[in-house]
Amino acid sequence: MAERVFRDRTEAGQVLAGLLGRYRDDPDVIVLGLARGGVPVAYEVGMALHVPLDVFLVRKLGVPGQEELAMGAIASGGGVVLNEDLIRGLGISADVIEQVAQREGEELLRRERLYREGRPVPELTGRTVLLVDDGLATGASMRAALKAVSRSRPSRTVVAVPAAPDSACDALSRIADEVVCATTPSPFIAVGASYWDFAQTTDDEVRNLLREAVTARSSDRPVPTPPPYERPAPHATPTPPSPSATQTTSVTPATPTSAPSVAHAAIRDEAMPVRNGVPSDEALFDLVGDAHLVLIGEASHGTHEFYSARAQITRRLIEEKGFGAVAVEGDWPDAYRVNRYVQGQGEAGTAEEALRGFERFPAWMWRNVTVLEFVDWLREHNDRVNQDQADGARARVGFYGLDLYSLYRSIDEVIGYLDRIDPDAAARARERYACLDHHNAGEGGAQAYGFRAAFGAGDSCEREIIDELVDLRHHAQEYAHRDGLIAEDEFFDAEQNARTVHDAAEYYQNMFSTDASTWNLRDRHMADTLRSLVEHLGRTRPGRPPKVVVWAHNSHLGDARATEAATNGELNLGQLVREWFPGDCRIIGLSTYTGTVTAAENWGDPAERRRIRPALDNSVEQLLHEVGRDEFWLPFPSTPRCAEVLRASRLQRGIGVIYRPRTERESHYFHARVADQFDALIHIDETHAVEPLERSASWERGEVPETYPSTV
Repeated sequence: MAERVFRDRTEAGQVLAGLLGRYRDDPDVIVLGLARGGVPVAYEVGMALHVPLDVFLVRKLGVPGQEELAMGAIASGGGVVLNEDLIRGLGISADVIEQVAQREGEELLRRERLYREGRPVPELTGRTVLLVDDGLATGASMRAALKAVSRSRPSRTVVAVPAAPDSACDALSRIADEVVCATTPSPFIAVGASYWDFAQTTDDEVRNLLREAVTARSSDRPVPTPPPYERPAPHATPTPPSPSATQTTSVTPATPTSAPSVAHAAIRDEAMPVRNGVPSDEALFDLVGDAHLVLIGEASHGTHEFYSARAQITRRLIEEKGFGAVAVEGDWPDAYRVNRYVQGQGEAGTAEEALRGFERFPAWMWRNVTVLEFVDWLREHNDRVNQDQADGARARVGFYGLDLYSLYRSIDEVIGYLDRIDPDAAARARERYACLDHHNAGEGGAQAYGFRAAFGAGDSCEREIIDELVDLRHHAQEYAHRDGLIAEDEFFDAEQNARTVHDAAEYYQNMFSTDASTWNLRDRHMADTLRSLVEHLGRTRPGRPPKVVVWAHNSHLGDARATEAATNGELNLGQLVREWFPGDCRIIGLSTYTGTVTAAENWGDPAERRRIRPALDNSVEQLLHEVGRDEFWLPFPSTPRCAEVLRASRLQRGIGVIYRPRTERESHYFHARVADQFDALIHIDETHAVEPLERSASWERGEVPETYPSTV
């Protein structure tokens, strides 16, 4: 069964309401929310079903001295459930249990008076009682609630929760008439893991929601129907069973495939056309507006259509909106080799030679036909600028890298720069960087350094690395102003390489440590590099506001706060850009349903042309595929209904340089709220593998797509 992460208790309640629609407008139904966290969920259920809402209190009976450990629970009306095994194992006496139960019972009565505010206890005899909580762990609290409710002789008891382990749902199905668990994650970690926002519910929130429910019922005002995209498929809404039957429903609501839903209709009505993934100039420029940063993602590192659409969009932004730089998810020194070429400098005589710096796996990310064509175009564009403008150097478009894997390449670049400009400083740099033994250059050498430093087998070199960066900055004025703009750019290149050495050393060291997130280190480095680039372009290109297009994977550019990564404390480049440049950036994601992709089976393996499996159910890719169009885009500010549909949590696929279809759910899917991740989404239903410049035998064995460009 697909798992689900809810935005908050409000969304969780809307999902449950969709699963309980058969109880709507039933005069015999009442919803009881377990205080406190269950009340916001129950409120949404009660409002959507147009039935009364009340509160039901359950208090945990904590082991004295270990209050977080529950030996049982007590509920409104006197229902008590005890964990007999735990009590026997800890040797807890009956007197101790009685003391704890009396204390918690008094607190339960106090809270009940606080929440109910003089309203009478509802009559439950002969009614269908929906007991709602925000989730179950062991189910002890819900068992206590069921025991207490059963004393009032209801005609039917229904347990409804957004998240619970299968074992808890099965156990409750033996004592309740029906159990509805919207999602049952496996392994089940905690209730809070099924929510992005699991903030504690306050007493004031409980009182306000109960008042609002009473007011709504007394005024008989219209109540909202659950959002259409949360309604379950037809098979998830069974015919109500007889009162004597017991039923367990354990489903994640999915858009039905058998009939068009309102979600599909919203996307069909508002989706805008694209051609080869590229929107019209009018639609694109309307989204971009005056923003100075446009971040364009990709759902894989090996898809031709993603690279091609991104390149075409970037060309239009350069030509018509004055964008002056492209910053990519590539290493700084390798990209700067391309930058020198497109600006008419450096040793490379062709675009292919300029791209030879990208030697590290996966070389095909940048050494591919589509990037080659874009670099050729960029050089031609800059040549035209030089001819057409008096100061063409300041109007040329640059090409830069944001990544940090280039530990030893960046060391060589710093020393090479100082050799040309200050031999004494170069000697000092060699001495400092000797700690890293840069003669063992290469990816394996960087990881070996990280391993030694993390486990204390060698110095971390941090002091030496920082000293070199400080020394370089100390001479900034002297170095950067010797020969005008070129000197300033070359110093900036050296400074960024020195910063990369520092961040890369920390990154590789933390690869072997559990107390720091290498993901966060890497994305912070990319964000810091982008900010430094914007500041540099602002200083050195006066009168030309720095505008930058960023190319990176969706997982780096889609705001991490709208993905399940945020629950693990992870951030990313897109989140930081939105925080640092509020209102001045736009993020465009790309997605696909099926096709082929250039990827490897394992890190370092040869590139292969691999078949992408059709997207999983309950994924955003599946939803977009069911719209039935080959390609389209959704600029969310202009498509409000689509934005609302795609603010629900859905699975989203991300393929990096590795693609493992056999473990696709675990390896390539995560939960996300797409309309909060991106400002726009481009969907191309079937895509094809990007063509590497070096086509290996394993790549050639794949089926050649008809739409491929000719090789070089």
